[in-house]
Parts: sequence; C-alpha cells; structure tokens
Amino acid sequence: MLRTLLRPATAPIKRWVMTAFPKPPSGGIDYEHPVGDPGLFGPNSVTWRIHNDFCGMLAGGLCALYLQTLHPRALAGVWDHSNFREDLVGRLRRTTTFVGGTTYAPTADAQAMIERVRHIHAKVTGIDEAGVPYAADDPDLLTWVHVSEMASFLEGFRAYGPMGLTDAVADAYFNETRRIAEALGARDVPGSVAALDDYVRSVMPTLAYTERTRVVLEVLADLDLPVPLAGLSRDIFLHAGAFLLPPWASELLRRTPADQVKARVAAATLRGMAPLFRAALTDGVATRSCHRTGVDRRILFTWPRPL
Repeated sequence: MLRTLLRPATAPIKRWVMTAFPKPPSGGIDYEHPVGDPGLFGPNSVTWRIHNDFCGMLAGGLCALYLQTLHPRALAGVWDHSNFREDLVGRLRRTTTFVGGTTYAPTADAQAMIERVRHIHAKVTGIDEAGVPYAADDPDLLTWVHVSEMASFLEGFRAYGPMGLTDAVADAYFNETRRIAEALGARDVPGSVAALDDYVRSVMPTLAYTERTRVVLEVLADLDLPVPLAGLSRDIFLHAGAFLLPPWASELLRRTPADQVKARVAAATLRGMAPLFRAALTDGVATRSCHRTGVDRRILFTWPRPL
C-alpha cells in the first residue's frame, strides 16, 4: 500500500538513477549467480549495509572528490590521465561501478575487477605540479585514495543513511574495506577510526590547495549532474557532499561561511528526501546479491550481530 502511494514520487527517482548510473551492457556481472557465493564481504558485513545507501554513497563520492583535489599527486593522476573537464560524472560512475562490484559481486568477478584496476594503475605515471614523480600504483597514494573514499562513504551514511552508526560499526567498516585497498597494493591502511585519525594527522602536512585544485573545483561546481524531481538542483548533491567534509578540509578548500550555510541547508534537504530514494531503489545489486546468498533484503536495514 505504501509503495503504491509513493509511486508518483519514487518512479522519477528510479528513472533518474538508472539514467545517471546505468546498468552495464549485457555480458556484465551476474549478481544472482553462482548461488551461495558471498563475494568478498558477504551479507553479514557492515559494508553491505553502508554501500547500499544511494544518498550516502553519492554524497560521499562527491566529498571524496573534494578531498582528492587536496593531494597533489592524486590530483596529478586525474589531471594528466583523464578527461575530467568533460566527464567528471563518468569518473563518478566508474568509482560507483568499482565499489559496487567489489562489494556485492561474486568472488571471481570482484577479484577480476581488482586485477583490471591494478593493470590500469600500472600505466599511470607522471610528474605532479611541484615536479615530484607519481605513480597510481604507489602504495601510499593508493592508501590516500582509499581512505578519502571510505571515510566519505561512512560520513555519507552517518548523515543520510537509515540507521545510526556506533563506533563498533565504524571500526568494522574500516577493517572490512581495507582488504580492497590492500589487494590493489596499498599499505598501512587504517582498520579503525583511531587508526584513521592517526593516518589523517600524518598525511595532512602533504595536502595543499593549488592552482590545479582551484581548476578542478570550478569544474566540480559546474558538474553536469542530472537530478530527479523538478526543483531539486544539482547543487543539493554537491553541497550535501561538501557538508561531509571534516573542518580541516573545509578550511583548506577555502569554503566560505556562505558555502557552509548552503551545505547545511543541502544536507537537511537530502536527509529529508533520503527515504524516497530508499523506497524507489529496491532492486539494485545489493538486493540481487541478497537473492544470490539466500537472505532477505531487509537485513540491509539492520546491523549484523554481534558488533
């Protein structure tokens, strides 16, 4: 009954999501077979819950983009080896596909995705803005990219997700997801909130707002992000992502008091809309993976026990 009542609002949301983040062409991953295969995480993981929340993941992905503009070598790889000016949405889609695949796909498919990314990383090298060499498969660089994404996804869930987050859940999330970074070649990957805090303190002296940061932020501000529902501006998503930034990052990114107000308003708006997104998106890869592993999709809305 409730789903029928909400259909006028949820149908356009579902159409938008499928347009903005389309399913791969035929021949892609079969998330429903082989039956019983838990993948790299499985239905008892907190990662399955956190990565199932569309609003938290999209806002978190945008937050991670902001953070990655502050790392000169990470930014150099994007600057030199991507068409970010024309296809920043494509970068978001590729990140979404990789995170979704490594989270929910059957084990062999997830491992194949990791190997493909390792192969791509091996070819990405260059010199950053300050003349320092970089390589995408540098273990320290991989750690930064992973941390900026996972910390942002966690904060996205905290802000827009359906359940409260305890310290135990956050620790479990970092401990679970670091296996992906390590498989890609990262080292000393934080596996708890305390370890994450220590890591961020250690890397902060290497972060900077540069001319390239300014350019990429301008591109991000004009991001051609299609949005569902009339009147919902793309700025809602951008500012809701910026809302997740830690204070030190907001300061480095030169976000003004007016920016901070916009972020708070956007966060409140997206938080109010999040239940509609959850009602609309009931048949994605997480649901199909629940079918594969023989569990009810409602487990995605309760934390696993014990934690």
